[in-house]
Amino acid sequence: MSYYSVLDVTPNSEDWIPDYIGPANRLVAQYGGKYLARTTSHSQLEGEQKEAALRIIIEWPSKQAAESFMADSQYQPLASAFSHPLS
Repeated sequence: MSYYSVLDVTPNSEDWIPDYIGPANRLVAQYGGKYLARTTSHSQLEGEQKEAALRIIIEWPSKQAAESFMADSQYQPLASAFSHPLS
């Protein structure tokens, strides 16, 4: 059964992005993930409004694949690099 990650991202700085994109994309693919959306062109049609500069949706083959990606030792430094500049 597919599993989805839905992210609302608003960076305070874009300095981390070039170092993040390549390695993160490779790891997403390694765990069977597929980007369904990665866009700044979006609008929220219902629910409590969450302002975000970027919306990302990743489809995973399973919840285990998504959790394994997040726990991967190669992803941890990437995750910490972007966790600080985000609002």
